[in-house]
Amino acid sequence: MQLSTSESRALASLFGLLGEDMAEHEVRERVGRALLDLLRADYYASFVWDDDQRRFGGCVTINMNPATLRSYDEYFQFNDPITFELQARRVPTLVTQVMPQRELMRTEFYNDFLARDGLHWGVNLYSYSGGRNIGDMRIWRGRRRDNFDARTLEMLRLIEPAFTAALQRAALRRRRGAADDDNLNALSPRELSVARMVGAGLTDKQIARQLGVELCTVRTYLMRCCEKLRVQRRSALAAAVARRGAS
Repeated sequence: MQLSTSESRALASLFGLLGEDMAEHEVRERVGRALLDLLRADYYASFVWDDDQRRFGGCVTINMNPATLRSYDEYFQFNDPITFELQARRVPTLVTQVMPQRELMRTEFYNDFLARDGLHWGVNLYSYSGGRNIGDMRIWRGRRRDNFDARTLEMLRLIEPAFTAALQRAALRRRRGAADDDNLNALSPRELSVARMVGAGLTDKQIARQLGVELCTVRTYLMRCCEKLRVQRRSALAAAVARRGAS
């Protein structure tokens, strides 16, 4: 695919963004803003499919009315003639590939949901991990604009693996953080005090003076903290405590 200079720069910036450490919500929001510029689009929404509740949640949107989005959450996601068809394809897909535009414009979904905010031409991307939908991107242009095209799909196909990888890394960090929180709760009050002092940058001698104990006792506490938090070095213990807001 031949890219213009501006498109090449925008894609390079977007891939750099996807290499950063971000939470899942932030991944979807920041990538959405970048895609509006790259694809010359007007509106963006991103959801995560919940298999247990059989519904979309975790909404991230740009340039969409909160009241309209509430109507999607409460009604239109259950009366949506296109999204499940798009999702089933598992590749970037134009809305017009699953339903002709004229047919879409005759639906309740279009007239009472999409058109309220001016959404007209759409393209969707769905990210999967282990067969599970972990996040999507729904990108729209207004009625006075041209439809997205094959070039759009090519760019989204380039982006999708990095987008999926960023969501997977964010989910892994979240799960590890939850496990680490459980480990932190396993510390005794005195171990937690020592861990907090390490996080605050105190030396072993300073901790011993502050607690009124021997230096060897501090080091025993540190050994127990490291074992319970599953870290091996003092610097890792300090970082672990700082991540959990325990300092």
